[in-house]
Amino acid sequence: MYQLRAMQERDIPAVLAIQEESYAAEVLEDEAVIRSRLATFPQLAWVAEDDEGVCAYLFAYHSRLGKVTPLDGEFCTDGEADCLYLHDLAVARRAAGRGIGPALVRHNLQQAGAAQLRYSALVSVQDSTGFWSRLGYEAHEELDPPQAGNLASYQIPAVYMVRDLHQ
Repeated sequence: MYQLRAMQERDIPAVLAIQEESYAAEVLEDEAVIRSRLATFPQLAWVAEDDEGVCAYLFAYHSRLGKVTPLDGEFCTDGEADCLYLHDLAVARRAAGRGIGPALVRHNLQQAGAAQLRYSALVSVQDSTGFWSRLGYEAHEELDPPQAGNLASYQIPAVYMVRDLHQ
């Protein structure tokens, strides 16, 4: 069993530990970046917690379709937001296979619907495109040069993916 809840400052050490076990060294983001993300959009930062503590997390924010957040980039609010950008989803190895990642995504997509956002987007890394495809996301390769540069900031193969929320 697990429950989803809003991320709190006290969860940051667990989030950092899950990030470290989940991602290649090239894409790890430091504690200051993680804290900034929580402070900027706390209403879209969620954790899953089970009997052993925090076992997954998701950071998201409101953005624009076609705008890619670079690695270590700030979450910038956009008054013309049309997109829920899922920046970082990770599940601890001990909690893998329990449907926690998709549950966190569904939870945030419900919030996007309430905010009347038209799209959701993300950057898929570490061969996760199959996971995201199963959740309705498709590769979106039409990026302008600055956004393609932001995608390249990940230094490992990365794919910008989009889901139309009004299909």
